[in-house]
Amino acid sequence: MRVGGSMGDGYDSIPAAAVARLPIYRRVLLELLSTRVTTVSSTRLATLAGVNAAKVRKDLSYLGSFGIRGVGYNVEHLLYEVSRELGLTHDWPVLIAGLGNLGSALANYGGFVERGFPVRALVDTDPAKVGGELAGVPIRHLDELEAIVAESRIAIGIVATPAPVAQDVADRLVAAGIGSILNFAPVVVTTAPGVRLRNVDLAVELQVLSFYQRRHVPAGAADLLEPSAVSGPVSRPAG
Repeated sequence: MRVGGSMGDGYDSIPAAAVARLPIYRRVLLELLSTRVTTVSSTRLATLAGVNAAKVRKDLSYLGSFGIRGVGYNVEHLLYEVSRELGLTHDWPVLIAGLGNLGSALANYGGFVERGFPVRALVDTDPAKVGGELAGVPIRHLDELEAIVAESRIAIGIVATPAPVAQDVADRLVAAGIGSILNFAPVVVTTAPGVRLRNVDLAVELQVLSFYQRRHVPAGAADLLEPSAVSGPVSRPAG
């Protein structure tokens, strides 16, 4: 699957926004299947996914023609097709680089295995951590990266290091042969063309929520909010 490519280049062409919604549809379909629902309309699927029906139909049209007019989609078949398009019909072994609080929490999260992303390798540079294990996975030194990637056939690397070393670690992951990286470090990491990269900064996401939250605070209630220790007082121009 190629995101944003052009038709006829040997890959499917699906807009990035549509790809981002496919996991949401998959989650809804799994929930429907667990309650033994066999068919679902685009309207119902849209409601459960939090989008409009036209968008659902457009997104799913990139995968093929699966709906039946007046009936809807077969839940089990559509789940398979969405999972196949997302590459979830087989496992993608994961490596986590950096085992601080966030990296350790990710390593201990059992949901990755259930979703087809088993954590097969953990690396760090801290002598106090290297040689130990976490969630049953040995912790090895970052310098062993190339051998680890080859041994465990790592497909996806997760960067959970401090910001100052995140770019270097990402570069080393790419050099070791990893073509997909999820970066949790609080810094924007860049990679060479051809490497799939997602930057996830939790602080940035909270700031976006803050933007919308600010607009929902009732008039006069702002005085009751705790002053920010980060921004400090805001000076306003005279006049």
